[in-house]
Amino acid sequence: MPDQPRYYINDTGTGNTLNLSHMRVIQMVADSLRYWAGETHIDGFRFDLGTILAREANGFDNQSGFLKACCQDPELRTVKLIAEPWDCGPGGYQVGAFPPGWAEWNDKFRDTVRDYWRGEAPASAMAPRLCASGDVFNRRGRKPWASINFLTAHDGFTLGDLVSYNDKHNEANGEGNLDGHSDNRSWNCGAEGPTEDEVVNTLRSRQMRNFLATLLLSQGTPMLLAGDEFARTQQGNNNAYCQDNQINWVDWDLKEENAAQIQFVQKLTALRHTYPILRRTRFLTGVYNEELGVKDVTWVNASGAEMKPEEWADLNMQCFGMLIDGRAQPTGIRKRGEEVTLLMVFNAYHDLVEFTLPETVGGS
Repeated sequence: MPDQPRYYINDTGTGNTLNLSHMRVIQMVADSLRYWAGETHIDGFRFDLGTILAREANGFDNQSGFLKACCQDPELRTVKLIAEPWDCGPGGYQVGAFPPGWAEWNDKFRDTVRDYWRGEAPASAMAPRLCASGDVFNRRGRKPWASINFLTAHDGFTLGDLVSYNDKHNEANGEGNLDGHSDNRSWNCGAEGPTEDEVVNTLRSRQMRNFLATLLLSQGTPMLLAGDEFARTQQGNNNAYCQDNQINWVDWDLKEENAAQIQFVQKLTALRHTYPILRRTRFLTGVYNEELGVKDVTWVNASGAEMKPEEWADLNMQCFGMLIDGRAQPTGIRKRGEEVTLLMVFNAYHDLVEFTLPETVGGS
């Protein structure tokens, strides 16, 4: 630290910050990555507190020496490079600021989708997250895969806990439940923790399917936390790193109890694999292409008509559709696509909604 040379800078908050502005540190890290990629065949790396990688003397710099070293390296530029784009230092939140070739954890997707399915976010907030967050990543030639969409991670609630607890329950950590994040944007569906109430449990199952479908059918790169496919729980503990016991272990017996949810995830991954339109290489913009006579995505209300401006920010507008046109330009070449046209309907209302299918070219 400049004013206290006895102490090291601690922008990670864990006390082990590497100085990636020093050429020998860059060399050490790059050599290590090349060894893992070349000799042990690791196909990608996720960097915790990734802003550290690009910190120079004046702070975060997306043209830092290390980021340039990775982008020009003949081996490292061919593997997956994923940043958790924040750290604890000044100016540490850098979502969307990494250069082309890098992917980033997208916490905006996590927060917005969590809010939408508990009735706290309008369609206007949800729409860009379904489109790989082009408002954040569509610049400098970056691709939709740069957005690592996630709802849960090793930090925070599991998916099962996200729909079972309104509050964190970290008592077992020995810090008076003061540790861990308090802003979880969760909803317990009517009962805190495990319950025998069938109505509550049915709602929780439906909410988990809502989350899983949103994650795996959105544009961008989906990241699924191990165990979420069968509703793993940490008993409401959202800071379980310190627990080497049943709280933090994966209980594989749950895969029998929640086999239906596993099958649902398998169907979703099959859909994503079958239909390339769910993993486009161009950002969806909703802009009408006059040359091709196509709009790549159209947003519709429950009557099947295009969304009106006043409906976008209305929290009572809890059901809307996303129509992705398979004729939209799929690459940089100006020609029509030949994919299927796909309609996805999102209904966060508590009951059934009668939805009129919109008219489409070639539709029935």
